[in-house]
Amino acid sequence: MPGPARLITLNLGSQTIGLAEFRAIRGGLVLVNYRLRETPLDPETGQRRDAHLALHETPAVLREMMHEMQIHHGPVNYAVPSQSVFARFVKLPGLDAAKIDKIIAFEAQQNVPFPIDEIVWDYQLVGGGLGEQIQVVIVAIKRDLLDESNNAVEETGLRTRIVGVASMGLYNAFRYSYPEFAECSLLLDIGARTTNVLFIEPGRFFLRSIPLGGSAITAAIAREFNESFAAAETRKKRDGFVGLGGAYAEPADPNVARVSKLARSTMTRLHAELMRSITHYRAQQQGNRPARIFLCGGSAGMPYMREFFHEKFQVPIEFFNPLQNVTVAESAPMQDVARSAHLLGELVGLALRSVTVCPMELNLRPVSVVRRHDLEKRRIFFIAAAACILLALLGWSAYYTRAAQVAKQTAEMLGQKNDTMHLAEAQLDKLKKQITALDNTATPLITAVNDRNFWPQILEQLNSRLPESDIWITELAATSGGKLLGVSEKRAAESAYTPPPSTPVSPIPKGATTPASAIDGINVRGLYLWNPKQQEIVVDYLRNLANSPLFVIDVMTPDRFVKSNMVPNDTEWAFPFELQLTLRKPVKTP
Repeated sequence: MPGPARLITLNLGSQTIGLAEFRAIRGGLVLVNYRLRETPLDPETGQRRDAHLALHETPAVLREMMHEMQIHHGPVNYAVPSQSVFARFVKLPGLDAAKIDKIIAFEAQQNVPFPIDEIVWDYQLVGGGLGEQIQVVIVAIKRDLLDESNNAVEETGLRTRIVGVASMGLYNAFRYSYPEFAECSLLLDIGARTTNVLFIEPGRFFLRSIPLGGSAITAAIAREFNESFAAAETRKKRDGFVGLGGAYAEPADPNVARVSKLARSTMTRLHAELMRSITHYRAQQQGNRPARIFLCGGSAGMPYMREFFHEKFQVPIEFFNPLQNVTVAESAPMQDVARSAHLLGELVGLALRSVTVCPMELNLRPVSVVRRHDLEKRRIFFIAAAACILLALLGWSAYYTRAAQVAKQTAEMLGQKNDTMHLAEAQLDKLKKQITALDNTATPLITAVNDRNFWPQILEQLNSRLPESDIWITELAATSGGKLLGVSEKRAAESAYTPPPSTPVSPIPKGATTPASAIDGINVRGLYLWNPKQQEIVVDYLRNLANSPLFVIDVMTPDRFVKSNMVPNDTEWAFPFELQLTLRKPVKTP
């Protein structure tokens, strides 16, 4: 009886490469062996390189780890880091299953900030349905980065089977390890460069990445002690711990006390970002406040990290144990398992993809891998076809004398098949007409979905490009053909709106109709404080808006878009301004 299949998983982290070997025995998962390697320091910058970017060094590190684990080749499930993947959660109205793929493909084109032919993307339904709004997570990665990562992996003799995302692997491992939790749980993956925040509760999942991690503590130590990044990293590992709040005795060594205060300061910044994430999750995703927090990742092992978060959140804090329902074989390094269990979540989640049905089954396979998998699926058919050809040749040799009769029977059979194909062709033509009719029906729905995001997109663009201080917006108004919509005649006369020049518009074909009225511009009114730049701060805001895909702005002639009726003086503290912005794509009025 053959032994259980070997499952190889690989995690290309931001600063750590993890490789593990599992076995599937009686529906369960057994950890046989694993290795973790930190990427070397860059001799030019002195900082640690990103494992997923230093791809020229990845094959050598992988071969060394594979040699230690006696792995020569085989299929592998590997994960790319969350910061190299674009992830977006979108909500869709309740739709039929037949229309979901089309709508999600449209949403992917609208939300992913890259051309659709330059990325590899996938989606997963994470909640909703049965007449309710459907929540979908869309993930995408640049095709060239994915190809480079895949080439580095397969150069070692491994063959790609599944390409996942590190944070999604953590989610699968958590659901497998803690299936009994019914309350909202917060999983913090504190890595070197980023902290992935996962909100997990029954029927709901949300992810956010915060660009703050263990390297921020190292950088702060390097600045404080005026030493290299490598020396600061050594000091952090030797003396580092998160300082406790309140009254407590400081360490006798003043340098150790300084390091602890730097670590606490960085973690306090992370706590502020976490509070904003929790507020966003509860307001935008209608989620609950976390009742328990789990810690994982390389930087989560710093001493007193657990006590710090317990002090801040006042909820139970514990380290995430992905091996809770996984058997550890005697061949695994038992002394290191307990110390590094919170670093194995991604590896366990990737292994589960080959053992059971997981709640998150995204797969970002490169085009070359998809093509190879398709060929492997067809291999049995190719073998069967070759056998049939061989048997046909043998039969033809044996019954050569009956060739004429066989040819006649074959001609008759082909004639019957030809008649059948004509009937099928007529049915296909009918189906094509039905598809065309359905597409015509879906077009207004797609347009409605696109138009509903008009004002949120406008507000997001205006807010994201607004300076941090000294200027704010007091009024927004839509314009159509140079006229303000939805305001009194007195207000419209005060603005004296003159539409700025826009990009040329193609002539309307004969027979086409123009919309009765459309929103073709936005009128923005606001105030700016007395500041060193004075009115130039409004011009800077206009230049920021020029980079928006929603507006047509010529930064060389800002006076055509900016209107200000008051010259800054020493008696006033705020001065009004007005921006007249033209939309790149007019929107039909309701």
